[in-house]
Amino acid sequence: MTRTLYLFCSAAPPVFDVAGVIEHAQARGWDVCLGLTPSAARWVESSIDGLAALTGRPVRAWYKQPGEPDVWPDPDVVLFAPVTFNSLNAWALGLTSSFVVGVAAEAIGNGTPAVALPCVNGGLARHPQFARSLETLRAAGVTVLHGADGVGGLPAGEVPGEPFPWGRALDAVGSP
Repeated sequence: MTRTLYLFCSAAPPVFDVAGVIEHAQARGWDVCLGLTPSAARWVESSIDGLAALTGRPVRAWYKQPGEPDVWPDPDVVLFAPVTFNSLNAWALGLTSSFVVGVAAEAIGNGTPAVALPCVNGGLARHPQFARSLETLRAAGVTVLHGADGVGGLPAGEVPGEPFPWGRALDAVGSP
């Protein structure tokens, strides 16, 4: 039986690596459904059709309309990476105006395992709400890869010197 990974991405530079991440997850045995924040969807707009072909499912960035069928199977795990300051805080606060944040918030309530790998600059990482949101998500059972478990904050505008730790994120979701 194939298990389903919801891979959710915010608009941060690692989103440009998403095709390779999907391939790695599929090689591990996952059926991958890709969801993007509206900004991330704009960033990779020219690749949306190819990403849909890669997953075999539509890429989603918006809620479905009432009466439309669900086009994805239920998730076995949610991986939100890269998750930006805005999306992480919205998720922790239960502000579900974007599809991926809404589904991630619902995953907590449904007991679906979830992993978050933030990608934020140093200034935002030092904002007091960020620490509160990390703690809220961890207390809700989300595996948050930040600090010793993931990546730290970066100075504003700086690109990480090391690749985004996608492998660590995939290891955290486990095997199907």
